[in-house]
Amino acid sequence: MMALWLQPEKLFTGHEILTHASLRVEEGVIVEIASSPLPKDVNARPIKGLLTPGYVDLQVNGGGDVLLNQTPTREGMQTIAKAHRRFGTVAIMPTVITDGPDVMDAVAKAAVTAQGDRGIMGLHIEGPHISLERRGTHLGAFVRPMDERTLLVVARLRKAGIPVMITLAPEATKPEYISQLAALGAVVSLGHTAATAEQMAVAIKAGARCATHLFNAMSPMLGREPGAVGSVINSELYSGIICDGYHVADEMIGLAIRARPIRDRMFLVSDAMATVGGQDHFELYGKNIYLRDGMLVNSEGSLAGAHVTQAEGVKRLVERTGTPLLEALKMATSTPAACMGLPHLGQLEGRVLEDVLVLHDDLTVRGTLAEFTGETV
Repeated sequence: MMALWLQPEKLFTGHEILTHASLRVEEGVIVEIASSPLPKDVNARPIKGLLTPGYVDLQVNGGGDVLLNQTPTREGMQTIAKAHRRFGTVAIMPTVITDGPDVMDAVAKAAVTAQGDRGIMGLHIEGPHISLERRGTHLGAFVRPMDERTLLVVARLRKAGIPVMITLAPEATKPEYISQLAALGAVVSLGHTAATAEQMAVAIKAGARCATHLFNAMSPMLGREPGAVGSVINSELYSGIICDGYHVADEMIGLAIRARPIRDRMFLVSDAMATVGGQDHFELYGKNIYLRDGMLVNSEGSLAGAHVTQAEGVKRLVERTGTPLLEALKMATSTPAACMGLPHLGQLEGRVLEDVLVLHDDLTVRGTLAEFTGETV
């Protein structure tokens, strides 16, 4: 098969934004990015818009009317991944929130059987080893300290080669458990916590590498006590953040991004629930959650996850928080991919065209590159 050359108006490689660059495609895969002019005998097909690797999301509770806690199966994960792909997210970490041990076991089994399925990266276990005080919408009856059963679940997942992120609170576990999880290759993420800066420092030293939805369900930053929020911002941890206009004020998102001591440590998460690509309500812990004015709220009036896509988050980052386009794109692609040790998911080169997005000037998704070329694997 002859190579196909494409010439987009702009492209994001995963590291930089290029203009006047070209792509060589063979058998539906990008095999080369050429920044220098092409030979005159090469005809490149023009593509209007900005090309970017498809978005990566490390915290996805549901989509397409499916919530992972309610449907802890391979088919459930596939439905969620398919729902988010419609909106430009091509790789997700299905996320199970605080629940009973049997649910965690079922989800772990599903993650093993779903290994290699399109768009499914691994498994994010968010809770149950979190702060009761900062549990958010997580059901308090299931909150419990870290135990050997969870360690065994993570060990089985890692033995099967499944990427794992586990969100826990420093005060709900022992440093040695964090060290054991890190030694297994799991990404330990600190969240849903009322921890002091001292407790956070101990957890980081023990091997924690990430933080879960910065600002939300965390002890706040105060003048005399950095709390969890200040500790994360001042650290070298990776950190997810929700950018939907409800969970965190746009001004605080911009502030946090600018304040980090090392670049490329902040990444975008959706924390999406079943309503993305689905109906305006779902059931969680036997209670109805409704979408009201863009917010998902439970019967207590608390936020219960988010109704937002990564594409909407990228657009808001640029338009409302003052985040440069390059950084916003990294936050939805290469940075979360690097956090999970899967850098290829954040790069343009080597990607199938179904996993590459074409964006309008206003950053809305036009479609995949495969749709514009007719080239598939």
